[in-house]
Amino acid sequence: MGDDPGRLYRLDGVAHIAGVINDEPWRCISSCRRQQGMRLDERYVPYLQMAGLYHLARLNDRWFRLDEPLVSAFIERWRPETHIFHMPFGECTITLQDVAYQLGLPVDGHYVSGCLTDFHLYIEGGRPAWMWFHELLGVLPPENQIQKFAVNCTWFQETFGECPDGTDEETVRRFARAYIMMLLGTQLFADKSGNRIHIRWLPYVARLEQMGGYSWGSAALAWLYRCMCRVTNRHVVKLAGPLQLLQSWIFWRFPSFRPDGYDAFSWPLASRWSGYNPGISNKGPRVQMACLKIDLLQPRDFIWMPYSALDVIQVVHPEVLEPRHTMLWRCVTSLIYFAVVEWHQVDRVLLQFGGVQPPPRPALNIDFLMSKDGRGGDRWFPSHLADWHLHWQERADHILQFDVVADPGPSREFLTWWHQHGKRFLSPRCTWGIHEVFPFRMRPLRGVQTDFLRWTWSPMFLTDVELSGEPESGNVVRSVMLRGWRLPWRRTTTQEGVAGDDVVEEAGGGGLMPEVMSFSQVGVQQE
Repeated sequence: MGDDPGRLYRLDGVAHIAGVINDEPWRCISSCRRQQGMRLDERYVPYLQMAGLYHLARLNDRWFRLDEPLVSAFIERWRPETHIFHMPFGECTITLQDVAYQLGLPVDGHYVSGCLTDFHLYIEGGRPAWMWFHELLGVLPPENQIQKFAVNCTWFQETFGECPDGTDEETVRRFARAYIMMLLGTQLFADKSGNRIHIRWLPYVARLEQMGGYSWGSAALAWLYRCMCRVTNRHVVKLAGPLQLLQSWIFWRFPSFRPDGYDAFSWPLASRWSGYNPGISNKGPRVQMACLKIDLLQPRDFIWMPYSALDVIQVVHPEVLEPRHTMLWRCVTSLIYFAVVEWHQVDRVLLQFGGVQPPPRPALNIDFLMSKDGRGGDRWFPSHLADWHLHWQERADHILQFDVVADPGPSREFLTWWHQHGKRFLSPRCTWGIHEVFPFRMRPLRGVQTDFLRWTWSPMFLTDVELSGEPESGNVVRSVMLRGWRLPWRRTTTQEGVAGDDVVEEAGGGGLMPEVMSFSQVGVQQE
């Protein structure tokens, strides 16, 4: 039923960071996204609206920094096998719905693909690359500002940073083209260098009137998926892509990770965190703390349907709610960004759309596509990767049909599958030695031979707790099996004549506990 654990975690034994987390507990990614430094001129607005990128441009003026330790902890939970965050409470992911709400990008439309440089060979009306660059932008960058087929961002900013007053419409159009290339190259599709703009966008800005017909949302999600898949590799630490989407998704979906003081919001929703600037010190310990906090998450700590709230509906731009866009939120299909092909695996996260989650089907294995990034000679990717491009063209045939229920949740079969195959805890062992006190809470348990698996608080470690035996009195059970490691525990009993609030001290003043240890007649404190 569903994925077997060998398939679900097959990359742990290759290079996935989760497979070596005890060896690299402080591993922190570094982000490569930079703010686009060109001012949004009001004269560009008609062209941006025409291109479907106006909301994204407004977001660029509401910049916030990436919380790298927090994102590093989430990356450890990202599974390239399924394009899903494998969380303690189940599975969740960033979908086309999130892209629409967070960035305000169109979802329906043509795939963003073609060729990268040989425009005169593959595109009708195309020109040799640098000749076309000069025709469209009116200037050529000096050789020392060019790296193969990419131009340094600083040159773009210095050359097109300010459109002169009183210029003719053709000059405004050229500046608008440069602005759009910067917007795409830094806000959505930045590479790991973080400081170059590729000329692949020339065929798009050459036809500004047609740019609104492309699915910028699906291309952005494809690139984010690819960048997250790459950085799960223990040997890769630089993360590129639309990182504002990633971080805003975390904040909107996980309230316990939100920064304080960001209650007001507008459109697009990612602008809510404008000005957020997390500290840059103690990144290693903060990664560990975030990992542990994720280990402690319960289903109620994740907002499955944040966009159904009335205050959100009031600010949403009606354009993203057009049926041709909304129906694709529930589509299992390919996501395409030139040579990058990823998979929109929403059949595993029906709870995010108000459905009941059945056991998942085995995920499509597209590992072989991970190495395809356009290097090794240019080509026409709609032909080179024809099957995947065709799948997007037939996207309307792959929309999931399911009942939306008043109280969405996992099915009994899914819970059985998750209990068998889910990896709830990832925190490295060294985390458990950090002495910082959290409250220990557990529900009272009654009955005989009860097997009760529950996420519970302990001092800096999440334990997998089994309780068994008859209650002797109140909430006291005969034995408590703690599968975990050595930490101080507080016991509370409710037996007659027995004082409560006794403390179980660490043996030998510290160190590690055996993997299974029994405390006889330890009381369980009611929540």
